Amino acid sequence: MQTGYVRTYERIAPLYDALDLGYEVMWKRRLRQGTFRGLSGRILDAGAGTGCNIPFYPAGARVTAVDASPAMLTRAARRAGRVGRAVEFEVLDLAATGYPDGHFDHVVATFVFCVLPEELQVPVLGEMRRILKPEGTLRILDYTQSERSAARLWMRVVSPWLSFAFGARYTAGYEAHLPQAGMRAVDSRFVMGDCVKLVEARAV
Repeated sequence: MQTGYVRTYERIAPLYDALDLGYEVMWKRRLRQGTFRGLSGRILDAGAGTGCNIPFYPAGARVTAVDASPAMLTRAARRAGRVGRAVEFEVLDLAATGYPDGHFDHVVATFVFCVLPEELQVPVLGEMRRILKPEGTLRILDYTQSERSAARLWMRVVSPWLSFAFGARYTAGYEAHLPQAGMRAVDSRFVMGDCVKLVEARAV
């Protein structure tokens, strides 16, 4: 189901952190930290990649980091070892995780929906809703299409590179798909200009 994603990230896994380093240093680390703020209990880091979120996992939380790419998770495990953080890792499909209903207190997805094809957005959101506890929350940190002309022009310029290198795009419709997956946004706000959003959602 995610063969295109897996192919792309198996290919770039050795280079991923170097390719994304500038973004991480300039603004992604700050946003990752804010995305995990206030969470506790059992947390799923969905689409964890090379583990850039790991330094920001809340103390005392039990975190499971999952991804469809084994090569990316191998690097995430190394990162966890370097920072001395105990994390459970699993290679799986986000549309069919195999976890029991209501298994997690929170699910966090950072820059994941931008790499999922539109036809997978609702299945993945629906699976996240299923594995969340009834009162659980889903937090999505991801790109959104800017309404500012200068920013939109820049996005058009870099979109071919984004698509080639990461299989990603700026136009993913994750927030619009929430109702179809049985969820609603309880908070939705821009966290970097009008190009990156943090959305918190719960089951309807």
